[in-house]
Amino acid sequence: MTAGQRDAVLVIQTAFLGDVVLTTPLLTALAERHGPVDVVTTPAAAVLLEGHPAVRELIRFDKQGRDAGLRGVRRLGAALRARRYARAYLPHRSWRSAALALLARAPERTGFADSPAAITYTTRVARKRTGHEVERLLALAGRRDAEAPPVSLALGDEDERAADRWLGEREVPASFTAVAPGSIWGTKRWPYYPALAASVEGAIVVIGGREDASLADAIVAAAPGRAWSAAGALSLRTSAAVIRRARALVTNDSAPLHLATAVGTPVVAIFGPTAPEQGFGPRDRRSLALGHAGLRCRPCSAHGPAVCPLGHHRCMRELAVETVVDAVVMVEEAEDRRAIRTRH
Repeated sequence: MTAGQRDAVLVIQTAFLGDVVLTTPLLTALAERHGPVDVVTTPAAAVLLEGHPAVRELIRFDKQGRDAGLRGVRRLGAALRARRYARAYLPHRSWRSAALALLARAPERTGFADSPAAITYTTRVARKRTGHEVERLLALAGRRDAEAPPVSLALGDEDERAADRWLGEREVPASFTAVAPGSIWGTKRWPYYPALAASVEGAIVVIGGREDASLADAIVAAAPGRAWSAAGALSLRTSAAVIRRARALVTNDSAPLHLATAVGTPVVAIFGPTAPEQGFGPRDRRSLALGHAGLRCRPCSAHGPAVCPLGHHRCMRELAVETVVDAVVMVEEAEDRRAIRTRH
């Protein structure tokens, strides 16, 4: 065992895709201190972290598949123990992550004090209720400075070529708006994307997975001849590269929002049952977050339930198409002006 292995750092982050993307500043901060870190994450999220300079090795944990249950935790725990990590960091507040760190026998285990598994940590960090999730996660590394490392992905040449190839084959104009209408949480889906597509000018590319195909088809049908669906057709990395090329992304509170942050594309983010104040909104000043102001029932949960608890879903139904269109125009015109200034 080398000295580098004795000092190795493990990060266990098996939460949703967006949460993993928002963990990249923490990975960068830890790598600056300890060198590149090993990361336990889901197979889907591992794809997004491939090639990241802060990551030494990705350890895939299929918690919903072959690694499900206690047997999977024990199997991975034994493999981690053999690596003899010096430190483990736990941004995901779960008993499963804590169990993996314990089974790995990392002498130092750092996580949030409000985690249900906090009793198993050797260092407990207070988790602020305010501020962005990026800053909250950075507290695990003792970083409280205003200059946080950026949210980042390490897209490669093949990702960029695949995006250019897909757009070129369909003759999508260079100036287009990306929209991501899906979410695994039903109440997070704004219902008026087809009307938005019919109302905004210019080309539109719909981003999403296979499960979003019907939503994407409705959007394409609303803007015939100037909208294309990439739902289910592109990998996550190629989707991120397509988002990089867009003037702006219109999205719900879901993973594409954070992909856009990572590749530097401004966002019009639509919040319904959740709110930006919970820490998961856009991070740059070029973006806008929209929501139904004044509803006493929102936010109604951390993630957004499958159906509205009160049965009315006003937070999304009453967010007008015109409001979103105006936001898109504002963001894209500002981005166009910025691009002109940059060229000159």
